[in-house]
Amino acid sequence: MNTNLIEAAKNILELNWRDGFTIPTNKLYPFQWNWDSGFVSLGHSYFNLNKSIQELKSLFSGQWENGMVPHIIFHSEKEDTYFPNFDFWDSNVNKGAPQKPKTSGITQPAVHGFVLENLLNKHPDNKDLLAYAKDLFPKIVKYHQFLYTYRDPHREGLMAIFHPWESGRDNSPLWDESLNRITIDRDKLPAYTRRDTSIADASERPTSDQYDRYVYLLQLGKLNQYDGPAIVEESPFLIQDSMMNALLIKSNQSLINIADRFGFDSAQLKEWQQQSIRSFNDKLWNEDLKMYTCYDLRDEKQMAVKEIGGITPIFAGIPSVQQAQHLSDYLMDLHNRDYYLCPSFDVDSPLFDSKRYWRGPVWPQMNWLIYKGLMDYNFFETANIVKSDLIELVDKLGFYEYFESRKSVVKNASKGYGGELFSWTASSILDLIKSK
Repeated sequence: MNTNLIEAAKNILELNWRDGFTIPTNKLYPFQWNWDSGFVSLGHSYFNLNKSIQELKSLFSGQWENGMVPHIIFHSEKEDTYFPNFDFWDSNVNKGAPQKPKTSGITQPAVHGFVLENLLNKHPDNKDLLAYAKDLFPKIVKYHQFLYTYRDPHREGLMAIFHPWESGRDNSPLWDESLNRITIDRDKLPAYTRRDTSIADASERPTSDQYDRYVYLLQLGKLNQYDGPAIVEESPFLIQDSMMNALLIKSNQSLINIADRFGFDSAQLKEWQQQSIRSFNDKLWNEDLKMYTCYDLRDEKQMAVKEIGGITPIFAGIPSVQQAQHLSDYLMDLHNRDYYLCPSFDVDSPLFDSKRYWRGPVWPQMNWLIYKGLMDYNFFETANIVKSDLIELVDKLGFYEYFESRKSVVKNASKGYGGELFSWTASSILDLIKSK
């Protein structure tokens, strides 16, 4: 089984390779996505390390002068199967945005530090990678500086998002309450036509009401050049996301490790790291839920919801052993209740939807993160279930974007959800099977 999956995964990465970068999947996502490319570079590294390097080079070719790494890089201006396209973003309202390639105006999870360390650990003597790592290191540091400068309004070491798309968990029920504060005047909303629902099943995608709110927040960002202080002051949606901050902390540590390897200065990184970890545990752990949560800066309260982002701090080494045990126990309970790990939202919530995007399905790259974290804490049984569940889903249903989490439904299913022949699914499977 594993040999066939490895060959299929390799073929998907080759199929989705364009001139210097990898698209997530054809038609539905025809450009380069930020955190997708981080995971995809890990997959390429097993067969063609030069593609891993080129993947990251292409991504950082869109870095802004302020340090932001955008969530989409529009290497082609001819594709018309995706909304919002480069012209709708109009990112050049910010003078520091590149003229070429065009980009979006928001960011995504800061995976680049731990991705680079992963590549260096796999290929410690590769001269091309060593040379590129020295070039990329300051660019990643500059990106982290952007997050701490423009997205940490209280200077407490926790960055905030002003758009759900930044979180990577676009339409999670986690955001519903905050988004519902937005009153939409459709007469003032710019006209737009979605493309995703003409390619993918609408029942698996965000709703029209949710999309109106996404466009509203996009417009707010555009009015403020995507980095202005008025975004923090005015945005009705301003949230310190558990996963975004956990992955930032993980990448901080990886950059510190890389700095030690090359003899670089890491004093600023260590300062960020110390404050971030302390604030994270003080502000985002919920003792009642026995899980990490997000924090709504508008309501000034924790968002007391069980969801996948609240588990990812285990990947960053943030929890105490006891806190990590609670997270492992939560997953084992779901396993014993006949769910595939890891559902992206609380299965006991009335908002749980095992089919619709981030409202309940299993996501490959999330299983990758959580597996690695569980292994670091020596929760081997739970980790191996997280790994084997994903391999089983892909083997049965194909290399889709995300998957049904209820075993009773999967029994009669013939395919996964979202995009097909998906790059980060291929990469996650490759690394889970081949890494030690």
